[in-house]
Amino acid sequence: MKIARIETFQVDWGDGGKPGTRSAFIRIDADNGLSGFGEASPMEGGLASLVIVARHMAPFLVGKDALDHAVLLDTLFHKCVKLGPEGAVTGALAGLDIALWDLKGKLLGQPVHKLLGGAWRTSLPFYCSIGGNAKRTVDEVLRVVEKRVTAEKPAAVKIRWDGDRTKQDVDLAGDIAKAKAVRKLLGPEFVLGFDANNGYSVGGAIRVGRVLEELGYLWFEEPVQHYHVAAMGEVAQRLDITVSAGEQTYTLQGLKDLINAGVRMVQPDIVKMGGITGMMQCAALAFAHGVEFVPHQTQPSIGHLANLHVLSTVMHMTKPVEVADGWERCGSVFKPNPSQAVDGRYSLPTAPGLGIELDAAELARRTVALAI
Repeated sequence: MKIARIETFQVDWGDGGKPGTRSAFIRIDADNGLSGFGEASPMEGGLASLVIVARHMAPFLVGKDALDHAVLLDTLFHKCVKLGPEGAVTGALAGLDIALWDLKGKLLGQPVHKLLGGAWRTSLPFYCSIGGNAKRTVDEVLRVVEKRVTAEKPAAVKIRWDGDRTKQDVDLAGDIAKAKAVRKLLGPEFVLGFDANNGYSVGGAIRVGRVLEELGYLWFEEPVQHYHVAAMGEVAQRLDITVSAGEQTYTLQGLKDLINAGVRMVQPDIVKMGGITGMMQCAALAFAHGVEFVPHQTQPSIGHLANLHVLSTVMHMTKPVEVADGWERCGSVFKPNPSQAVDGRYSLPTAPGLGIELDAAELARRTVALAI
């Protein structure tokens, strides 16, 4: 099965002709008529990754055997290594990897999780990842959390801050007040996580972390800047609450450094680092070190489906699947909407490949062609 063509494009989720959030999609067509779809990290619309695919990777891949998947992508990683390699390059490779797994599953008539060795579970709970809380009042946070929990019936909730990353320890007392209010709202047994989005100094993180421990929060995500690996490890080792990190880690070696520093819950992202192949490597690394593997995942369509396949194969799945704000946006293109849970759970797709079902006309309407 030879790779015949690779297409890179954005999908605009705006309504009424107004521009909206854009996703970064990749389509790989094979010479036998089959196609595979992948998704790259959407930071800044994913444009940098899509340009790298179109200009530096697609010319190399066209004409190659799609089943030489790992060799091809490892070659491209090293071919493009001086472009980073972290960030845009690994996002590009992630999108290609996901598309090649989708293509391989369709060729063999099997869902991706079967090709990965089989699923431990076919029904997966999720947690609501609720962002934007840095700018909200306590009452506003409670209204947003209550609305999501009532409507979606998640197994857990993570409150995210999404604050200004150029500032630290902006409102420690206010952050603590919001954490206390959410705990009171949802009760003592409800599973809660707290994502600081890199907002604290080491001292600030420890102060907030101590309160989260008293409140019974289960995990404390990225309390300090992700690039200060030693500082992240120091916070992890000085607190009893599980400190997590890794959504901004782009290589297996970088994840190893986080684990060696003391982080005991790692959260690499399937559309940022290695795609499906990369996540399976991360899962093995986490298992070897006895740490929790809980992928970060905020993209509600292709990335979400790929993540479900991977998580179904993980023996020790300790946390639910992440579902972030705005999951509704892909409902017009994907049938059914991959991020629409039923009774608080997702059913693992069983169709060949990722199990994508597309409304081709709607996808074409929302596609933003790139002049590369």
